[in-house]
Amino acid sequence: MRIATNRRARHDYEVLDKFEAGLALVGTEVKSIRDGKIQLKDSYVEIRNNEAWLIGAHISPYTHGNRQNHDPERPRKLLLHRREIDKILGRTTLQGLTCVPLAVYLKKNRIKLEIALARGRKLYDKRQQKKKQQMEREVAEEMGRRG
Repeated sequence: MRIATNRRARHDYEVLDKFEAGLALVGTEVKSIRDGKIQLKDSYVEIRNNEAWLIGAHISPYTHGNRQNHDPERPRKLLLHRREIDKILGRTTLQGLTCVPLAVYLKKNRIKLEIALARGRKLYDKRQQKKKQQMEREVAEEMGRRG
């Protein structure tokens, strides 16, 4: 079940490779995410000391959390295998790619984050992509009328 998506990431970046990561969260963050109170808009993944961290994601404080509530903007550790972290680190440093979160979802009652290695799009790439989507939409519409 999808909880939140980062639609801006698919617009600004060309997705090359995807990974599934777990999140190290505190209790009030889990409850808040289950309520859908997470925003991935300006967030990204950073590798520090051979650990992956989610930076800039906003998880609103839980309404009934009182003093045990969390800091909404704190960095959160991502749970990935060592070889996945090494692959992300290598491709971001050598190839100049960016690692961005795409979606947050539930999988067997656990909160997972879909992250992607992506290359930034230029303005003309965005225009071409939009034109291509429009053409595909028109073709599908015409096929629907005929069939």
